[in-house]
Amino acid sequence: MAAPIITVENLAKRYILRHQQAPRYTALRDVLADKARSLFRSSSPQFTREEFLALDDVSFTINPGDRVGIIGHNGAGKSTLLKVLSRIVEPSKGRIVINGRVASLLEVGTGFHPELTGRENIFLNGSILGMSRREITSKFDEIVAFAEVERFLDTPVKRYSSGMYVRLAFAVAAHLEPEVLIVDEVLAVGDSDFQRKSIGKMREISTGEGRTILFVSHNMGAIRTFCDRCILLDRGKVQMDGLTEAVLPKYFGLGKKAEHQGLKVTATPLDPSGEWVVGSSVAIEITWEPGRYAPGWHADIACYTMEGQKIFALQSHTMRGFSSAQGTSRGVRFEVVNPGLVDHDVRLDVGLKPSAYVPYDALIENALQLSPGNKGIEENRLADVILVPKAVCNALHA
Repeated sequence: MAAPIITVENLAKRYILRHQQAPRYTALRDVLADKARSLFRSSSPQFTREEFLALDDVSFTINPGDRVGIIGHNGAGKSTLLKVLSRIVEPSKGRIVINGRVASLLEVGTGFHPELTGRENIFLNGSILGMSRREITSKFDEIVAFAEVERFLDTPVKRYSSGMYVRLAFAVAAHLEPEVLIVDEVLAVGDSDFQRKSIGKMREISTGEGRTILFVSHNMGAIRTFCDRCILLDRGKVQMDGLTEAVLPKYFGLGKKAEHQGLKVTATPLDPSGEWVVGSSVAIEITWEPGRYAPGWHADIACYTMEGQKIFALQSHTMRGFSSAQGTSRGVRFEVVNPGLVDHDVRLDVGLKPSAYVPYDALIENALQLSPGNKGIEENRLADVILVPKAVCNALHA
């Protein structure tokens, strides 16, 4: 087996946060007295210091040709990790070994000089990566064609739109033959066609040329289709490292039960097989302590693919025969028929609000994961299935 191209051992990054102390309550006489005293001495705000670990004891290895997704919610430490690996930020502790050239695309404008033209920045970036002018010239036409900025090649990049900036920056990073390509969420700036083209290019250089890709995105569809492996970060720590299909449910915090914000959410397939097979129903129950909601409350559920595409949404107050008028309510039950969701894991958001015209009192995103089974439908008839579920809704009473 080839030696790892990236080795990270016990990596930590520590920051010191400063907080200004909140002023005490003061009357007008105190303000006037303080102003008078300040004429004779200098005064400065009082600060407290807090230590913050953006990365905490992170360890992993990555092999040549791996396509690895770095995932986690906002503030998990993903961008900090990429900046450390890109040698932009010094670690506070730990050891990193990278065997090869690294190209990073971490934010719009990374590595570009705004006063230089697109043409000049291509050669500048190639030089930074250690390439000769001849090597850069041999790739020049491919870069320009991929970025689709021919008309503006001799225009200073400070006049580029953010989309043009990203297209050119990605084209440079992908074509100038680094052994390791690090890409942050920046691809989200581009349009959908460019995102698909970029994912295809990363797959091509990873599979065909054996380059290693580290990819950060909140688009789980892109992560799922591109990355073979994922590293899940939470509060600076590695929570899980493994195959993408195994890590994504952990990222969503999904299962068939969830408790959050005083709500309990469960999903129970009603088919004897214990699966939500085509044509069968699943009972989705949202329960709470009796008396939490006055009569007139509303409950909503929304179903999405793991990639984030909405499949359907149900609102209790629009369901035939539903009523939340009784004061003894302790929950709500939706029964949803599987209309043909085959071999596609789905996730649910649930929301509760005291009445129709106020914001949600409780909103649980990614509350549950369901795995529809494929029993009960012929594969060649999938195209005939209309993805509009039949559903009923009832209030639960104490």
